Amino acid sequence: MRYDPISSELFALNRKRFIQKMVPDSIAIFHSNDLMPRNGDTFFPFRQNSDLFYLSGLDQEETVLVLFPDCIKEGFHELAFIKRADEKSRLWDGALYTKERARQVSGIEKIYWLDEMPIILNELILLAKRIYLNTNEHEHFHSAVSNRNVRLAREMMHKYPLHKYHRSQPILKKLAMIKSHYEIELIQQAIQITGKAFHRVLQFLKPGVYEYELEAEITHEFIRQRANGHAYSPIIASGPNNCVLHYSDNTGQCREGELVLMDFGAEYANYAADFTRTVPVNGQFSDRQLLIYNAVLRVLRKATQLLVPGTSMEEYHQKVGKYMEEELLELQLITQKDIAGQNPAFPAYKKYFMHSISHHLGRDVHDLSSRYAPLLAGMVLTVEPGIYLWEENFGVRLENIILVTDDGPVDLTAGIPIDAEEIESWMNAEVLG
Repeated sequence: MRYDPISSELFALNRKRFIQKMVPDSIAIFHSNDLMPRNGDTFFPFRQNSDLFYLSGLDQEETVLVLFPDCIKEGFHELAFIKRADEKSRLWDGALYTKERARQVSGIEKIYWLDEMPIILNELILLAKRIYLNTNEHEHFHSAVSNRNVRLAREMMHKYPLHKYHRSQPILKKLAMIKSHYEIELIQQAIQITGKAFHRVLQFLKPGVYEYELEAEITHEFIRQRANGHAYSPIIASGPNNCVLHYSDNTGQCREGELVLMDFGAEYANYAADFTRTVPVNGQFSDRQLLIYNAVLRVLRKATQLLVPGTSMEEYHQKVGKYMEEELLELQLITQKDIAGQNPAFPAYKKYFMHSISHHLGRDVHDLSSRYAPLLAGMVLTVEPGIYLWEENFGVRLENIILVTDDGPVDLTAGIPIDAEEIESWMNAEVLG
């Protein structure tokens, strides 16, 4: 792996927290992700299942984790199965986990080869009354492609129809929202790498370069800093492309007088950063651009102050909506008449700010969470307001990453420039070197 070794204490802690939520006499099974076919005889680069990684740290395909805290068979409270290494795999694919290495990474003592799993797992399941299975329950996820966890669920329910079945995701969602100090350190490392890439791209940006060239500079710095790569498809959107929320072609040319919106984040040790800045291609905001930019920045800073324990997400979104409404009134983009006649389901400000203000961040860029849970210390959220002016062919979005604490919100991206003056200084080489 590119990243530094992670303390197995993180994964032992996560397993302990999960086990405490399991009902008695139950066994939980977690599969790694599939190797996904690309075309011909090739696969896409492997990325571990976030939940299996969270509970074990094992970052290799064909891995299975089993948790059975009430097992009457001595020593079988937690175990993992890994792909058996042989001469052929070492020759073609390089070194795989040895059993000893898997123990060091995960903190799990009982490690078996995957081809030993059918007999061992069958015995354990017959000793249990209930089975926890894990599927992707992200509310915005829909896919026609099956995966190992789904196939396992179907197999288990067919083979063991008299057991009671439970879902792992409700437990994992509650756990994932509260980050341990180990996880915050990994997120912070992803943010630091992202910040270095941003500094690099500011030095490179000038009129005439193409969006894909900026993406290449970012990717270069990510790999150079030992990130896994991008946590999500980067958005490098210049000119009118600023207004396309999920623009990903990254083929346009950055022109004199335009803005370029850059929404990107590094993934380090399977933890994500998510970051957005909108900067002037020529290193100098126009008066109109600066007016919109500072309005967005004010909303970001006001929204950040709301991220304190006890705040409900509904209350948070309503207050941020009011902040944006005030800014748009000041900019004369909406009127009091617009507000008076607005549809409550689609307030007037949504014409210019149509997406959500925040989401949880962690192992995934849109991390497991419940929209109905109040904010608690240890949560990590993005704050990403924007104003998009289709009629004027430009938009502005800014995004920082905030840690909720009992002592107030902590901006994990505080070291990355966001004030317009500082952005201009960086771009004009006044503080570089």
